[in-house]
Amino acid sequence: MPESYFISDKEYAPSKNFPNEGNPDYKFNLFLSSILPSNNHPLVDASTHHFSSKGKQLRAKLALSAGDKFGADSIACIHWAAAVELLHNASLIHDDICDGDSIRRNRASVWAKYGRDIALALGDWMIAEAFEQAAKAAHISGSFGLVSKLSTHMKSTIAGQALEFEHSTYPDVDKYLRISAGKTAPLFVAAIDGVAEIAGRTDLIETISHYFVAMGVCYQFANDIQNILGTDGAASPSSDLKRRAPNAVIIYFRSSLETAEQSLFDAWLAGNSKSKANYWQRKMIDSGAIYTAAEEMNKLLREAEGFSGNLPKECISVIAPIQKQLRHVCKQIGSACH
Repeated sequence: MPESYFISDKEYAPSKNFPNEGNPDYKFNLFLSSILPSNNHPLVDASTHHFSSKGKQLRAKLALSAGDKFGADSIACIHWAAAVELLHNASLIHDDICDGDSIRRNRASVWAKYGRDIALALGDWMIAEAFEQAAKAAHISGSFGLVSKLSTHMKSTIAGQALEFEHSTYPDVDKYLRISAGKTAPLFVAAIDGVAEIAGRTDLIETISHYFVAMGVCYQFANDIQNILGTDGAASPSSDLKRRAPNAVIIYFRSSLETAEQSLFDAWLAGNSKSKANYWQRKMIDSGAIYTAAEEMNKLLREAEGFSGNLPKECISVIAPIQKQLRHVCKQIGSACH
């Protein structure tokens, strides 16, 4: 009989000896590595593969920066940052399964390399670990609403994702905005929401939420345009079109068509055939829908920046890296479109 069913050597108690000095990104990744699966379990290789390219870690960086600016307990904040980052990565792994995307961060996605079952199990494990980390943050800080907050933001993310899978008709602009806000905004809001709770700054949450909804939808527009341009790291350009996924460029292209051609396009979207995908891709690129989506993206960027102007000074410094990254992406897309 095995001595234990645990798949990690970590101590199941709040961290007490985490280093307080050094580069914040290095410290966070050192901590993150310490809580991932170990003990020669099948999830170890899959986890190591996924995190060999860590992505931008924007949500974790937001939480840690907010903790510093708000004067929150640093150990509680690193647990909370890990919780939000783990949920985000679990959603990526599960999204790749649902979407059939074989590439993530310019390498094979977890399901493509290790199979759907291992990918599903790893995503589920990360969700469980995220709640473990939130519970530790709550224990340290005495902010016992943190687990409930994490649950609320996670449910909002899942609800936004579920809207994407409703295929009775291709979404119009209004439904697309609901999908985008639901998929992208909650975990950005969660990053600061939890830290504000830890620091006793719940007065900040409403304005922060407005900012991240606008920012999140803008971010999704940027991803959609990059997908059509073939610059998002997907296995092939316009993969959203081929799998009929909600995409701002496709929506604006569809609305630009005359009635007869729109009916033909709708009939193609309603099917599963890849036939004529290249035809519709060329039509879409030639239509100018990318430019329309880029204009709307820049409007959303200005809207988000408008909300940021209403935030206290300490919040503005927290979201500054996010705004800088978003401006950079929007500028890159503008250059690619012209």
